[in-house]
Amino acid sequence: MQLEFDVPTPLAYFSLLVSSDEHFPLLEAAVAIAQDEYPELDVEQVLGEVDQLLARIKRRLPADSTSLSKLRILNQFFYHDLGFSGNVNNYYDPDNSYPHAVLKTRRGIPISLAVLWLELAQGLGLNARGVAFPGHFMVKVNMPKGQVVIDPFTGQSLSREDLSERLMPFKNLNDLPESLEPETDIPLGLYLQSAKPRDIITRMLHNLKEVHKTAEDWQRMIPVQDRQIALNPDAWSEYRDRGLAFAELGKATAAVRDFDVYLLNVTDAPDVKAIALRAQELRRAVL
Repeated sequence: MQLEFDVPTPLAYFSLLVSSDEHFPLLEAAVAIAQDEYPELDVEQVLGEVDQLLARIKRRLPADSTSLSKLRILNQFFYHDLGFSGNVNNYYDPDNSYPHAVLKTRRGIPISLAVLWLELAQGLGLNARGVAFPGHFMVKVNMPKGQVVIDPFTGQSLSREDLSERLMPFKNLNDLPESLEPETDIPLGLYLQSAKPRDIITRMLHNLKEVHKTAEDWQRMIPVQDRQIALNPDAWSEYRDRGLAFAELGKATAAVRDFDVYLLNVTDAPDVKAIALRAQELRRAVL
């Protein structure tokens, strides 16, 4: 008798991974994002490759390694020996957001490099976390004598002066905490809070969405939106944006369905009237 098993779709698999914040598998979820683009991708194999890298670093560590020596050895291994760095020549290549591709090319964007680096750092027992710094994802390590903030794009450790300088262009933008006015002089520490794994994956998907949106590649944008909604079911603007992509592809019924979800849950956004009008036009088109 031959047993048959239902293999989950890539989206169903991803949805299961991100269903709970408890023991959220950051690297696995990040790798799984690429299954829309690479349907044959073996996620477990990629995780195994990272485990092998971790084993190689551990063999280099003296038994009495301090946190600082672990960090130095990790950065030497990751940025110098393996040659990971930012893809400055082709920054907006979608492959820069896929950890399995970054493992092969050794090139990525800050957040994809950070996800790989964090997996290794935490595997070494370092208290390392991601930081959703405005405009450029960072990583940090809490040490016995203080905190080290690192740019994952280059491996450079950043001083408070470096961070304050990088923050200046964003101080008057809308990414401030809701409780603060734009003119408020916000302490740097508020920008260095640890990013939750769910927020990291959200930011990775947002990057991919923007790449496809800029290219007007609606067909590739929709699966990214599917994952955004699976990850954050009450992110109503993602329904709106997916509806707009469906509309661009001539899929009126799917577009109206998403617009209706958006309009049902959002009442005071500036674009509500425009989306309602677009939904009405599409309804007429399918009658």
